[in-house]
Amino acid sequence: MTKFAQRTRNLLVRLFGRRVRKRLPAQAVTDLPEWAQATKKRRAHVRRMVALLNEWADEMDVSQEERRRWLTACWLHDALRDAELPDGISHGHAAAELAASHGESDRGVLSAVRYHSVGHGRWDDVGKMLYLADFLEPGRKSRRKQRAQLARRVPRDPDGVLRQILAHQISSRIRRQRPVNARTIEFWNSLT
Repeated sequence: MTKFAQRTRNLLVRLFGRRVRKRLPAQAVTDLPEWAQATKKRRAHVRRMVALLNEWADEMDVSQEERRRWLTACWLHDALRDAELPDGISHGHAAAELAASHGESDRGVLSAVRYHSVGHGRWDDVGKMLYLADFLEPGRKSRRKQRAQLARRVPRDPDGVLRQILAHQISSRIRRQRPVNARTIEFWNSLT
């Protein structure tokens, strides 16, 4: 672990709760963690994502273990979205560090949580499915009809939908003359 990651973890543990030294067995996360700082609106967003991921898992006939991973990442990804964090610490990074300090050891889940806002080129399915669910959850107000159509396609063509979403997000940032995160570009390149 890098010095920056260790300092960040120590700071977050001091701010949000004590560190659990013993690694816990993998089990399903069924709600936001006790250390979460999320508004009612944020909690509703996460619940809609959980419902969408469960629907996709049923249609895709994924194993219970993979479903558990998807749902764990979902419950954790915005756990600190409404927290006041130190400058330079994203809510995803903070949530991943705190989850690790409280016993989450699945590297794929932690990576999905850490980079869910920008993507990551080395993600396994848990990161990709979290990214899709976050973008396509039905409570989002913009482009509802298009989002619903894409969500219905996910079980048959998750990578195709992912490429379509990423292409839209990257081109939107370019049109607005906004920087594109290097991890987003890496994620795009891993899909093409």
